[in-house]
Amino acid sequence: MTENAPAPLKIAPSILSADFARMGDAVARLAGYGADWVHFDVMDGHFVPNLTFGPMMCAAVRPLTHLPLDVHLMVERPGDYVEPFHAAGADCITFHVEADAHVHRTLQSIRARGMRAGVVLNPATPVCMAEPVLPLCDLVL
Repeated sequence: MTENAPAPLKIAPSILSADFARMGDAVARLAGYGADWVHFDVMDGHFVPNLTFGPMMCAAVRPLTHLPLDVHLMVERPGDYVEPFHAAGADCITFHVEADAHVHRTLQSIRARGMRAGVVLNPATPVCMAEPVLPLCDLVL
């Protein structure tokens, strides 16, 4: 019997905790600190009460680092955000299954653009909600 090796650990600091006035410096330092990805917590003020930033921030950060840009959409209708974040330079998009009536379609749209795709589950959401789409996912949060 063989055991599956655990997936390698990835460190993805969220830029939400950075000083926005010094975002360029903060992002430029991440690789030196051992980060594997740069994580964007995108909130629309509807799916979650907070409002953060959108594709323009991703586009501004893209030339500052070679690290992959990992976008976590906490938004209503996440499929509407796939192309804008792809155009902005995102490498990976994850979104909440609770926010999308067409999870399969959104995952396919992300993957068709050459990005990694994944779903996110809120703590109260049963894991079985993600099972039908796992073959389309590169990661689950």
